[in-house]
Amino acid sequence: MQRAAKTLPMVSDLAADKAAALKLVPVSPKLEARLDAYVALLQQWQAKTNLVAPSTLPQLWTRHVADSLQLVGLAPDARRWLDFGSGGGFPGVVLACAMADAGGHVTLVERIAKKAAFLREALRVAGAPGTVMLADIGDNVDRFPQALDCITARAVAPLHQLIGFAHPLMTPGTTKALFLKGQDVEAELTEATKYWNIQPKLHASVTGGQGWIVEIDHIERRT
Repeated sequence: MQRAAKTLPMVSDLAADKAAALKLVPVSPKLEARLDAYVALLQQWQAKTNLVAPSTLPQLWTRHVADSLQLVGLAPDARRWLDFGSGGGFPGVVLACAMADAGGHVTLVERIAKKAAFLREALRVAGAPGTVMLADIGDNVDRFPQALDCITARAVAPLHQLIGFAHPLMTPGTTKALFLKGQDVEAELTEATKYWNIQPKLHASVTGGQGWIVEIDHIERRT
């Protein structure tokens, strides 16, 4: 049986989606060029490596790029970022692209070697300041940067687990966590409060739909 070829969105469709995304989260010409280079590379790799859900490719810019880029506005002073489970680069590579003109740096943690290789190439092609760590999120915490401004994750693990991973790396008053979540955010928050004392802030995603960002700046383990 012949296997069906993976299809990519039409150029015109992607251009329209890009225009819609950049209306939601405007960027400078330099940042736009870096994001263009990253998106082009992702499309090349997507044909052989499943980096994002194929059904989301026609909305690559709105569903993934803009969704990631909005985090910069929630932590405008952050320069040292750590992204758990970076996968296809959302939000890690997008944040690194944004940090290129801000003197920042993003550490991307990914456990799958093929995806880690893609992330390294994406940072190189986009000229974005970042480091890729091939590791499980819960391993080698002491190897992660100690002076962090912001910790991020998107579609990686339940919220209570992400909070547990972030907890050892949070410096009260200086570090915040921004976790991108979907329609089940309330249920995940309810579960998380069984294990952690937190005072989260919820932000509706600028991309609409049922996306949310959970902002946390203080974590204590419940006893």
